[in-house]
Amino acid sequence: MTDRLARALNMNRGELPLALLAVGFHFCVLCGYFFLRPVRDAMGVSRGMDDLRWLFILTSFVSLGLVLAFGGIVAKTNRRKFIPIAYLFVIVCLIAFSGLLVWDGFAGGGLIGSDAETTLSRGVGYSFYVWLSAINLFTTSVFWAFMVDVFDVDQGKRLFAFIGIGGTLGALLGGTATTAISSLTTSVFLPAGLMMLGATFFAVGIMLMLVLDRAALASTHSRLTANASSPRALERTESAAIGGTFWDGLRAVVTSPYLLGIGVWIIFMAISNTMIYFTQANIVLTEADTFSQRVAGFAFFDALAQFMTLLTQMFITTHLIRRIGIGWTLAILPLVTMAGFAILSIWTVYGVMALFQAIHRATRYAVSRPSRETLFSVVPASEKYKAKPVVDVFLYRGGDVAGVGVDGLFAALGFTLPMVAMATAPIAGVWGLLSIRLGRAQQAQIEDVSATEDAAVS
Repeated sequence: MTDRLARALNMNRGELPLALLAVGFHFCVLCGYFFLRPVRDAMGVSRGMDDLRWLFILTSFVSLGLVLAFGGIVAKTNRRKFIPIAYLFVIVCLIAFSGLLVWDGFAGGGLIGSDAETTLSRGVGYSFYVWLSAINLFTTSVFWAFMVDVFDVDQGKRLFAFIGIGGTLGALLGGTATTAISSLTTSVFLPAGLMMLGATFFAVGIMLMLVLDRAALASTHSRLTANASSPRALERTESAAIGGTFWDGLRAVVTSPYLLGIGVWIIFMAISNTMIYFTQANIVLTEADTFSQRVAGFAFFDALAQFMTLLTQMFITTHLIRRIGIGWTLAILPLVTMAGFAILSIWTVYGVMALFQAIHRATRYAVSRPSRETLFSVVPASEKYKAKPVVDVFLYRGGDVAGVGVDGLFAALGFTLPMVAMATAPIAGVWGLLSIRLGRAQQAQIEDVSATEDAAVS
């Protein structure tokens, strides 16, 4: 029955247990985060959009320090140590943030943006916004770096959409539970409670990661015993420290045209996400009066987006990648962005914004993400764990800053939404061409690796 289920899910023998562990790990990471995301977003907009723009800029600098520090840890340890360390850091910070908010609440303080707001609550709120904006990309990047280290390119094309379903279910649970909790209480302790729920899921995720790592190593050793080993397969079984320095990831991105191309693709995506996010934030800020209502509003957007993502992952993504390839699959997101802004420029209402945001994020998570992550399957382990966070975290947040600048420029020029839609067309065109180019570059990398391994075996 297990073999029949694996075949139905397009998996080979022995892959189903590993995939299910990866699904569980992804579920915990995103469920933990989506208990926190609506709190962060509500804190960010509570004092208006001007402060939110400055928070985006500050986040980009924090992101650079974070990925460089992680690069130093990666250089000295192996993945069985540095991945749990990364998630333990998240848990400790969440405990600290929640403790400060509880202390402030007992002292008579209120939520950020409320009449009883204190200097402490405002400082914690803004610090939490910046911290989580950097950490959420970091935790996801580390997860997918682990996935492209455990699974090869062919497995990634077949399994990553299925693994993504675990994250989507986790995000749905976290977002739905946060909506329900926020609608039932306006307590000053609401953010602290949600933070502790998030920390709990990250702790379970660490345990699942350790089990998956052990199972993956056992599976690889078994495969090497049954078949002729290859240098690439042997590299994946290494448990020694990655080595090098904390600068290696940044240096690799700057010097590698392939990694730089992925980075530019990420920047384009971040700019589009930021423009959509600011439009969404303006609508929520206009519609909601209290902090709890704002949390519930952002959680509603999240839940709708994750539901659309789940449907796409279950019925579309794997077949799409197999039929049209990585490059053309990546090009779908630029097209969705351009079309969405065009429609929103005609109907600027809450419902249309919710639908556009849901479709855009469903495309981003269910279609683009599995395709984009397979691009890293052909790079060495050092670049997976050092260069990938630079691309996923620092360059993404740099794209956020660029998006803030573009949004501010359009506002200063008095652009209406139809004019914004027209301006996004050429950007989306370049972004789409880059997508196709990356797909071809990945295929060239695969052919180079295969040729190298064949020569080594000979």
